[in-house]
This record gives sequence, C-alpha cells and structure tokens, in this order.
Amino acid sequence: MSKDRLPVTNAVRVLREHGVAFTDHPYPYEERGGTAVSARELDVPEHQVVKTLIMEDERRRPLCVLMHGDRAVSTKNLARHLGVKTVSPCAPAVADRHSGYQVGGTSPFGTKRSMPVYMQATIAELPRAKCSARSCTSSSGTPQGSTRWSTRLNTAPAGGNAALLAQDG
Repeated sequence: MSKDRLPVTNAVRVLREHGVAFTDHPYPYEERGGTAVSARELDVPEHQVVKTLIMEDERRRPLCVLMHGDRAVSTKNLARHLGVKTVSPCAPAVADRHSGYQVGGTSPFGTKRSMPVYMQATIAELPRAKCSARSCTSSSGTPQGSTRWSTRLNTAPAGGNAALLAQDG
C-alpha cells in the first residue's frame, strides 16, 4: 500500500457523504496495542482517543458504544440506561459480522448492520477526538496499519444517544 493511497472504507465514504472534515493519521499497527498505542502515535492524551465497541443485549441485539480510550464501559449502567437486563461485548467474530470491521479497527461510521450508537456524554465536550475510520489488512487478513480521523464532534453524523456510561478503568 502506498503512503499516498489509503484505502477507502465504508467509514470514509460516510464521512465524505456527510461533508465531515477529517484528516488521515496513518501509523503502524501493533497487535493488542489499543488506544494507548493510538494516543502515543497521534501524540494526544488517551482520553481523546475514542474507542468503538460492538456490544449486544440479552436478546443479542447489537449496539455500538463510543467510549474514551482511557475508560471502561459500565455494562450495568448501560443496561439500566437502555432498559434491558444485560449488555455485554460481542465475541470478536460476531462484532466483525455486525460492524463489517475487524476488532481493533472498528469505526462507528459505515457499519455493515444498522445499529444504535451510544456515546459517553463527556466525549461531546472534547474539542477534537480521534476515532477509527480506516483499517488496512494484507491479503492474508493480517492487520497492517490503522488510520484515525479527527473532526469537531458537533459535525460528526454519529447519531445515537448520549449517556453516562463510564467507569474508572
């Protein structure tokens, strides 16, 4: 893959379609690096890196959750907010099927399956956030790199509901 030509994912298509300004920030992928690696490579606090988590309720209905990189989702608070019994992370293969992205490079934009998006309310207070919009893989399916986008949050077409979902973690 040339540095001049980055892949156009569904997320990039959705952002362009909605006129959302974003910039590419390519960096080398690190297995199990998570938001700490993203923050280091992008030279921003981990709190400004937004992770996208695909979860499901007890009836296996999928939902997308956006959380600060340095925080964990309180699934009990989320379930209470949604009025369901339980919420839990999807198994990686299930999350991949719902989102169309590989776990570790999931974007809230352009998901394969339509699902509600829930965002930690304090993310909206950030002047800028970093979130996955591209994921690169080799022909063998091995992640080769990841790119994050940044934009002013009030222009992002994420939709969904905001709720206090965080717990220290």
